[in-house]
Amino acid sequence: MDSLAFPCRSSPLTPASTSATPPVPTSPCIKIRRSRRIAHRHLHRLAASTRTSSRTVAMAATAAAVPVISPKENLPPILSSTSEPPPLFDGTTRLYVAYHCPYAQRAWIAGNYKGLQDKIKIVAIDLADRPAWYKEKVYPGNKVPSLEHNNQVKGESLDLVKYIDSNFEGPALLPDDSEKKQFADELLVYTDEFSKAAYSSITSKGDVSEETVAALDKIEAALGKFTDGPFFLGQFSLVDIAYVPFIERFQIFFSGIKNYDITKGRPNLQKFIEEVNKIDAYTQTKLDPQFLLEQTKKRLGIE
Repeated sequence: MDSLAFPCRSSPLTPASTSATPPVPTSPCIKIRRSRRIAHRHLHRLAASTRTSSRTVAMAATAAAVPVISPKENLPPILSSTSEPPPLFDGTTRLYVAYHCPYAQRAWIAGNYKGLQDKIKIVAIDLADRPAWYKEKVYPGNKVPSLEHNNQVKGESLDLVKYIDSNFEGPALLPDDSEKKQFADELLVYTDEFSKAAYSSITSKGDVSEETVAALDKIEAALGKFTDGPFFLGQFSLVDIAYVPFIERFQIFFSGIKNYDITKGRPNLQKFIEEVNKIDAYTQTKLDPQFLLEQTKKRLGIE
């Protein structure tokens, strides 16, 4: 089940459609290290071939056309209520996303990491002006992400990450080590709690709460459990995919709204952020940080 913290739907705290277009960063995305190039040689291909009603948190980005950090991405247009549907259930595998949604970002990263840009077509949905056909013909839950595959549609972001890992070729997103698998299960269960604990301080008028600090410290400790790499299970895995869209946003929001550095005194978290930003599969899905911050502050009424 997805977190209560970041709804992928329109709400008073969720950005609505806007014609404002953020500036496109001009610097190229960082390439993955040489040692990973062979396993992920397709990750830099173009992406063009490329959760519940109680959720209450800002998504911070526009539902209009939003560029990502990588200038190599040629993203498909966002489909609104006036858009015609793609040729549904024609054998094409489609991942329905909203570019600003961290839950959808999870599934998008997973597909990228496995090199599936040419096998999973990205379809972007305007959550503030959703096409009626999306709910009626594609996904009755009317949320993103969802995956159209083998004439079926599946949803829920963490379930989709696991499904993509199990049903498509490419690098495995879970190690064989039983201890790491068990720890992965524990961390995946914690994702909702982490998001809520961290976000509670963003909307409060006071300082960063003890609950938030404890949640960040728990992430720091988790990142230090295995020493064979900078990620949650040592090497990059679906656990990192589950957390990084939220860590990305919290780093931006805490710095820009609370003047709080989530990495200060947390070297493992600092290293995690540095290393994950060397992976194209992730950086190709990132939004402009300044635009994320500006939109979030606007939604929260912060000058």
